[in-house]
Amino acid sequence: MSYEKVSQAQNLIIGTKQTVKALRTGNAEAVVIALDADSRVTAKVIDTANEYSVPVEYVDSMRLLGKACKIDVGAAAVVIMK
Repeated sequence: MSYEKVSQAQNLIIGTKQTVKALRTGNAEAVVIALDADSRVTAKVIDTANEYSVPVEYVDSMRLLGKACKIDVGAAAVVIMK
């Protein structure tokens, strides 16, 4: 998944805790994980996405993922909602 798809998404949830909550609602389309994020932080997101059969896609940089989400800090995990 490209950063462009994230930047064009209408409904994003940003952050690992919020992403896990959003996955549990059943309305998630895809999860995006930054590869440079600490795996201890993203492991629960990945496990929850797999549990709910939501595709997990990866990007290289937390900083660029945050920028694609239009925030001034990096983002380890983002969920695109349906």
